[in-house]
Amino acid sequence: MFAKGRIVGMLESRRSQTEVSRILNVNQSVISRLWQRFQRTGDVTRRPVSGRPRVTTPLQDRYLVKSARRQRGSTARALGSVVTVATGVRISRQTVYRRLNHAGLYARRPAVCTPLTSAQKGARLNWSLKHQHSSVGEWANVMFSDESRFSLSTGSRRVTIWRELGTHFEPRNTSERHHFPSRGVMVWAGIMMDGRTDLHFFDMGSVTGQRYRDEVLEPYVRLFRGAVGPDFIFMDDNALCHRAVLVDDFLETENIQRMSWPENSPDLNPIEHMKIQLSRLPEEISLRSAEVANPSFNAGFNCCCCY
Repeated sequence: MFAKGRIVGMLESRRSQTEVSRILNVNQSVISRLWQRFQRTGDVTRRPVSGRPRVTTPLQDRYLVKSARRQRGSTARALGSVVTVATGVRISRQTVYRRLNHAGLYARRPAVCTPLTSAQKGARLNWSLKHQHSSVGEWANVMFSDESRFSLSTGSRRVTIWRELGTHFEPRNTSERHHFPSRGVMVWAGIMMDGRTDLHFFDMGSVTGQRYRDEVLEPYVRLFRGAVGPDFIFMDDNALCHRAVLVDDFLETENIQRMSWPENSPDLNPIEHMKIQLSRLPEEISLRSAEVANPSFNAGFNCCCCY
């Protein structure tokens, strides 16, 4: 009220609206509406608005927001019950959503990450610092690769948390989860800045060092090394089959440079973006056999690589 009276007083002393806006750091449109209201009614207070009164007070709203931040995995119904127990006020789920949205909190799925030790975190940081100034030309020589099992029985992703926009990967908004093999289709692929391999589908059974050499390195990686030349660098992670002695011997024999890679760091690999897109396909197609899955995955991989 004091600020509104000050604005009117300055305008009555023949100061311009632009000048008052600059002095008080208030938008000129606000000053204009206030002056028009004063000239029309002789008062600067707003008339009471019609409509249903708010169920909660500002203090109860702050309590709700604090509860959501302390218990980020709670549902809207559970948070409403917390407020009811503490204040005696019953609020609906829709009210909880509105209050939290107004405070900048939205229901989103948590980011999933693998638990890391201090040593692994240090290795990831050192790798990032080492490569932070690499040029586009240097990255153009790198093939990023990975194999992944696309499961027919993936874990539920329906659980949501309350978080602010732009905080997807903050530790408080992530869910640590170890990845264990499950029934599905094992697929390998490699991507480069100006090219990619075809998808390779492994038949039944585990991927051993020998299978990795015979089914991946020999028919795919070796050919890309020949096309790119001696500057070609191959990236794969630290899976046991990748670090077998016969795999190391093959890469050395073919003069294929291998990029060092920190443990448990799939998120540093740009091929992860492709995997995220492909992981959505099992929800859209019926996977009864590899023969059914292969065309669908290949079509999806082609679409991913077009962006």
